[in-house]
Amino acid sequence: MKKVALLGSSGGNLFNLGGKYPHKLISEIIIQLNAAEIEVSDLIFIGTDTSMDKITDDTMAQIYTLNNGTIVNSNLDKLNIINDKAIELDKALASKIVAQELDGIIYVSADPEGINDASVKAAVEVGIPVTGTGGTAMGKIQASGVRVIAMSGTTGTTNRTRAISVASAFAKEFNLKYSPVIGKIDSGKDQSNIFKRINIRGIMMSSLPGFIAMALILAISKIPAFSGLSTVFDLLIAALPVIVATIAAYQISGLEEVGIVSGIIAGALSVDGGIIGGILAGIIAGILAIYLIKISFRWNVPGTTANIIAGGISGLIAGLLVYFLLAPIAVTIGDGIRNVIQAALDFNSILAGIVAGALIWPAIMGGIYHAAILPIVLLEMEANGMSFLGAIDMVALVMVSAGITLGNILFPINQEDRAIALPGFLINVIFGTFVEAAYPFMLSSKIVFWGAIVSGAIGGAIVGFFNVQGTAYVPAIVAPALSNEGVGMLIAMVTSLIIGVIVVYFANKGKKID
Repeated sequence: MKKVALLGSSGGNLFNLGGKYPHKLISEIIIQLNAAEIEVSDLIFIGTDTSMDKITDDTMAQIYTLNNGTIVNSNLDKLNIINDKAIELDKALASKIVAQELDGIIYVSADPEGINDASVKAAVEVGIPVTGTGGTAMGKIQASGVRVIAMSGTTGTTNRTRAISVASAFAKEFNLKYSPVIGKIDSGKDQSNIFKRINIRGIMMSSLPGFIAMALILAISKIPAFSGLSTVFDLLIAALPVIVATIAAYQISGLEEVGIVSGIIAGALSVDGGIIGGILAGIIAGILAIYLIKISFRWNVPGTTANIIAGGISGLIAGLLVYFLLAPIAVTIGDGIRNVIQAALDFNSILAGIVAGALIWPAIMGGIYHAAILPIVLLEMEANGMSFLGAIDMVALVMVSAGITLGNILFPINQEDRAIALPGFLINVIFGTFVEAAYPFMLSSKIVFWGAIVSGAIGGAIVGFFNVQGTAYVPAIVAPALSNEGVGMLIAMVTSLIIGVIVVYFANKGKKID
């Protein structure tokens, strides 16, 4: 493997753009270089507790080095003491450069006329390829005669995009194959195939808080004193495509802030396409962002400009594509799904509730709830802030789980079951989630398993009878207030809870309690 050294500091402007977290900055560079089969063999990096534009005699710092490939840092000390140690390490590194034991150098907000003077002079002597960031420092390094193969400022960049820039430059210099590592850097998985990162379920789950905020505003706006919030509700509905587009672009591009900007631009232009249009725009923007940044660095475009291209241009292209072409298609699909649900309710709302309530447990235990049902819930909520399937979720899942866990608190087979059930019951009631708390009891008893399905079906029938629309993933105690039929929602919830308790009572009846 080619070996390079990483030298520099947390910098001035860089401090506010990732330099504040040296370990993450260094790790990003190492990971991207490793993807190109390049090893960071030497590290001399000074991290301060403030921007170097504001250093004083009391500024504290640490020096980061490598120990058998592991990043280690010294104890905090005065900056001038840390600088003296770094100068000695830089002189030692200069000897390795002259001995041609290194293949390249990376300077990140370095000090070419001070701390890094020895290594810069050695780089000039042997003509070793150098890349890095920090406009002023890199300008001085290049002016001194160093063979700089790529350089950029820090404005508008992130730790990841700077690392990709460095790896791209060396891969081109050494004629190595390189594809940026995207996604969570600690995942331990190859995430270079961007199309495998398209996950509708992940996008929907991450966007859920935005839908819940919308539902809460809708509920509050029903109070006469807060009726003016209805305009806020309309704004939140319009913002939903922006939310899902931003999440999609962020997750798919893996470019952190650059992906966020790309998604916001794409989402703002796709509001007429609803959340399906927003998702499409975000996916396209995320894909374009990573390809545009790769192309930019391949053409030696400076990092700041590359980030503008990746974040701005990708968002514009994706957003305009949805705005002019895909929005009508997206709206038609969304309306079609909502119309199917409404048609089922119009045909027989009680039957629709029974079927939905009975099938929702097999759906979630079979792993298709988040992939199929949750997106439909959010599509329904996009129209008016509430959902038929959202009400089914609360009644047939959350309250049934609460009933099963409450039953095992009141009528446990042993004290261990009571200890397991109590947290599950509280979380379901207080937070409106964690239906998995019922799994141990459902899987250990056929009576409880089938009782959960029956309880869900009965609760669903009541939802259908009252034509209830509600919201999932909210505290159970406020769910009736967030529905269109508070009384009907409350009856359905309490019924499912009570049936769940009764089912557990008969399932556990006659068994000895420890």
